[in-house]
Amino acid sequence: MKQQLQIRMNENLFLRNPAQSELGKKIVGSSILLIHNNGFENFTFKKLAEVIGTTEAGVYRYFENKHKLLVYLTSWYWGWLEFQIVFKTNNIKNPVVKLKKVISLLGSAVEDDLQTDYIDEGVLYKIIIKEGSKAYLTKQVGEDNEKHFFKPYKDLCSIVGDIIIECNPKYKYPKSLASTLIEMSHFQNFFMINLPSLTDFGNSKEPNDIALFLTDLVFSSINKK
Repeated sequence: MKQQLQIRMNENLFLRNPAQSELGKKIVGSSILLIHNNGFENFTFKKLAEVIGTTEAGVYRYFENKHKLLVYLTSWYWGWLEFQIVFKTNNIKNPVVKLKKVISLLGSAVEDDLQTDYIDEGVLYKIIIKEGSKAYLTKQVGEDNEKHFFKPYKDLCSIVGDIIIECNPKYKYPKSLASTLIEMSHFQNFFMINLPSLTDFGNSKEPNDIALFLTDLVFSSINKK
């Protein structure tokens, strides 16, 4: 039997744990497809309920509102990405090689992970690129932060920051560079697809061009005398 990857989630994000029921899994999986196809602004629980064959009230039994659902999805992705980075760099001793591996993971397109049966990480990755910042660019970001909604993202940045420090213990801005690296990987991908004149990758046929750019950016910074 295929072992399923479990991502631990903040219980304040949901009213009922969606991972513990078939309806909950349908809500999460189908919301990813709907948000990707229609955009977060046009996404509603009413439309979601129609797609999965339940009532709007049934969706509200799991999530208080669509903002918390979006935070849930982004948090799940950050937790999944942290697992991927830790797993794929665990046996790498050289910090430079390790950091380059992290940058490669961040700069590459994501494919569906077979260890999760109801979440398509490839589609979720596209949502993170287009909609992810809407999870925290809100008026209530302070309140959400007090409830630790963004802990998975902070944990991910901390792991990347620690690897940066391994490469150069004297570097002063590991947290800033880590968060910049993660955000830049998404912005450049978004620009490449939607606003190509803002990048050098608009007509690129090389799948790792963004990773090469990020590698140059990061190591130029941490190796600067």
